[in-house]
Amino acid sequence: MNPRIALAVCGRVLTQLRRDHRTLAIMLVLPCLLMALLWWMFQDVPALPGQPEMFDRLAPALLAIFPFIVMFLVTSVTTLRERGSGTLERLLAMPMGKADFLVGYALAFGLVAAVQSVLAVGLSVGLLGLDIRGPVWLLTVVAVADALLGTAFGLFVSAFARTEFQAVQFMPALVVPQILLCGLFVARDHLPTVLGRISDVLPLSYAVDAMTQVRDSVDSGPVWGDLVVVGAYVAVGLGLGAATLRRRTD
Repeated sequence: MNPRIALAVCGRVLTQLRRDHRTLAIMLVLPCLLMALLWWMFQDVPALPGQPEMFDRLAPALLAIFPFIVMFLVTSVTTLRERGSGTLERLLAMPMGKADFLVGYALAFGLVAAVQSVLAVGLSVGLLGLDIRGPVWLLTVVAVADALLGTAFGLFVSAFARTEFQAVQFMPALVVPQILLCGLFVARDHLPTVLGRISDVLPLSYAVDAMTQVRDSVDSGPVWGDLVVVGAYVAVGLGLGAATLRRRTD
């Protein structure tokens, strides 16, 4: 991989995003709107005895899930658009490897994900009153890692879709099961044994665990352990994406 070429790809993607105001608005504003909607839904719902407020219970997990979903969709669709327009084929005809292309994309969307996470966490903690025991900066770090996870999965999935519509169809297969088994609805310890084993190998489970840990404890040790697992999935996703990336849609 050539870092100079990867940075050039990153700059090109950021320039495209800056000109695409609708996509940029979806990436930056949508998670904030969803968090505000969640707060509005539960502001009058009383908390269960001995339990935190509903917004405080659900918001950390959704701060992991929303960036993951948004970056998964935007990355997969954008990559397919590059391939469908022939831009990817022209880029790869130059002295640029697949890893350069994917790392450049990951850097660009990672920067946007960082801004997205800062906005969503700042809104949730600063304006909506999300109560957490751990440091806010660590909550932001986990949110950025989750957005990178969605980016890596989106780049990987784009290799198997021929159209943008097919990329969206991967949502029920790859994303929804992770949401159901990540501990948002039923604690992972209370899942049936088989589902618990499946949950143990899904990356979003570790992302939500990290967010929950920041919410409940000032001990950051387990959070870094979960972040290492999420980072490993990001690396594997980018590696598989580079291995399966095709120049053009058949």
